[in-house]
Amino acid sequence: MTHYEGARAAVIGGSIGGLTTALLLRDLGFSVEVFERTPTALDGRGGGIVLQPDTVRWFTERSTQRLETLSTATEYVQYLDHDNGIIHRDRRRWTYTSWGTFYRALLADFGTDHYHLGEFACGVAQDGDHATVRFVSGHRAEVELVIFADGITSIGRSLLDPDARFDYSGYVGWRGTVPEHELTETTRALLGDAISYSVVPHSHITLYPIPGERGTGRQDRLMNYVWYRNVPPGGELAEMLIDKRGFTGTVSLHPGLVQDRYVDEMRETAARLLAPAAAEVVTATEHPYIQVVSDVRSNRMADGRVALVGDAAAAARPHAAAGTAKAAADAWALADALTAADGDIPAALRKWEPAQLELSARLLERVIAMGERSQSHNTWTPGDPSLRFGLYGPDR
Repeated sequence: MTHYEGARAAVIGGSIGGLTTALLLRDLGFSVEVFERTPTALDGRGGGIVLQPDTVRWFTERSTQRLETLSTATEYVQYLDHDNGIIHRDRRRWTYTSWGTFYRALLADFGTDHYHLGEFACGVAQDGDHATVRFVSGHRAEVELVIFADGITSIGRSLLDPDARFDYSGYVGWRGTVPEHELTETTRALLGDAISYSVVPHSHITLYPIPGERGTGRQDRLMNYVWYRNVPPGGELAEMLIDKRGFTGTVSLHPGLVQDRYVDEMRETAARLLAPAAAEVVTATEHPYIQVVSDVRSNRMADGRVALVGDAAAAARPHAAAGTAKAAADAWALADALTAADGDIPAALRKWEPAQLELSARLLERVIAMGERSQSHNTWTPGDPSLRFGLYGPDR
């Protein structure tokens, strides 16, 4: 019997970070309930994920599911010129998944009996032995531990650090996927076994293959991309973020909701500037969508029996491909701290917080510098090892 048998935990946010945390807490003996604010299933959301060691640790150490059934792989990192010529190529293996594939696998391990959709947390109160989470539905959850894993727009962050603010980077990420089998043979051959970059003035695009809804085979894979493009703050950005229904987005616009005139301009610019293979993928995307690239970090990750993990604590620009890895690292470190604390949850959170705050700060510092090199200074140099992926540093 562990020190946490019979203890209750509420995880606010049912995405990848929340599910990873919930699974680890359950393994420690907690009775875990996950509360997701979205009223419908999350399956199918999002694009590609670069798999780093922390991200996959649940599947390599605890799950009975095999990681190779959830992922694709490439053997090279390459940079393309304006004629599809390869100007730099390294042999470097990376593996990838899609958000939906990874989410479904984690949810399959956790189950749905204690996974609650449509529950929006709005407040939390603590006494010495318990914390009570309040929801807009009127529901209350009295528990011994509360984890906010509710993403970039975290309610938990606003409660623990009301002064934390979004700092817009000056650019957005255009994202999308295209079935790989729909691309020309030339493009499939060029992009199929590499993570590929096309660098142009004040911008770059990254492309790699991810699993499709039907599997990981070549006929099932999707070519995923993110293309970083500068958009000045103020009126121009605000107008772009008004969707087709007339609603204003804050951190993203979902597929199918971006105004047609912006999609048309994006496709025209891709055809003019990007390597032809990259341009083919972008222009073939049926419903591209927009991610607003911003920085936000809480100066606190723990307070009594309440903690923040993943993007709820710090949302980093995507350049290090470390967002899901950071969430998983927070969760595993928390599990270790709880194990060492002999049942003293507040003490565990106090011990856990400093290292995770430092990790967040280092990651944000690095990805901000990477973004500035691409979008401002034009010093994103093909093959520069300092630009490689990694949560703890390049290739780390």
